[in-house]
Amino acid sequence: MSDSSVLASDNALAQQHWPRHALYVVATPIGNRADLSPRARYALQIADVIAAEDTRTSRPLLDHWQIDTPLLATHQHNEASVTPAILQRLEAGERVALISDAGTPAVSDPGARLIRAVRQAGWRVIPLPGPSAVLAALMASGLAAPDEPGFAFAGFAPSRSQARKAWLQRWASLPVPVVMFESPHRLSAMLRDLLSVCGPERELTLARELTKRFEEIVTLPLAEAISWLEAHSRGAQGEFALVLAPAPATPQATTDHDRLLVALLDRLSVRDAAKVAAQATGGSRQELYQRALALRDSKAGAAQGDATP
Repeated sequence: MSDSSVLASDNALAQQHWPRHALYVVATPIGNRADLSPRARYALQIADVIAAEDTRTSRPLLDHWQIDTPLLATHQHNEASVTPAILQRLEAGERVALISDAGTPAVSDPGARLIRAVRQAGWRVIPLPGPSAVLAALMASGLAAPDEPGFAFAGFAPSRSQARKAWLQRWASLPVPVVMFESPHRLSAMLRDLLSVCGPERELTLARELTKRFEEIVTLPLAEAISWLEAHSRGAQGEFALVLAPAPATPQATTDHDRLLVALLDRLSVRDAAKVAAQATGGSRQELYQRALALRDSKAGAAQGDATP
């Protein structure tokens, strides 16, 4: 971007409302510095201080964008002790920006305690959304159905296998895609536990180095995940975002859905029966529609057979 373009952008941003006595929660790039939005850059420039998870990590990004705002270390180990000082700054009329090492503060990163304290003190919290490994992985997975766009974010799994399996059993039972984070040195153990809990046919998307030069994204059955990791020498480098496919319907749920659909089909069209069943059960409307079609056709075939002399 040319200097004139930056100046024009800043002039436009300056016309927006930038209240004082406010905490600006700013999403920063998850790998690619160009993903910092103009609004986020401007907020960091006009802030009186930036509360950063790790000042050593944040400084190169700020230097790249020629942002010389002072930094205040604010991480999980000192968040409680630094919060009163930030509240004093807000009371004095300052703008304070909050950033994490990458992505969105308070989402698997420090910041939630400070945000709650700011709200309880009566000051404004202004979110500036931006890059997210959660949404980037979900976008690339293709595992969120158009008619069922819900998903769950589970964060990092426990480090010990027994606790991790119990944790996975809870999250893996959901009928929506589940996004998880995992460190490279625990990924192999995580994949083995996923295979044990979910079985070989369940699909998983593995995404690493998102938005960076060596970005890799692959979706495959859990039966193939460990061999994929072993076959990629660079596969165990860089933090991973994992997207687990929704849990398949259990036999009991399928039976219950069939009973509901049969009752609805006596009075409603296939489309309306599937819609009502989806609302009542939380199931996929598309899957229920296909099942309703099959039940209708089966019933019609049986009736035709009974009518044959």
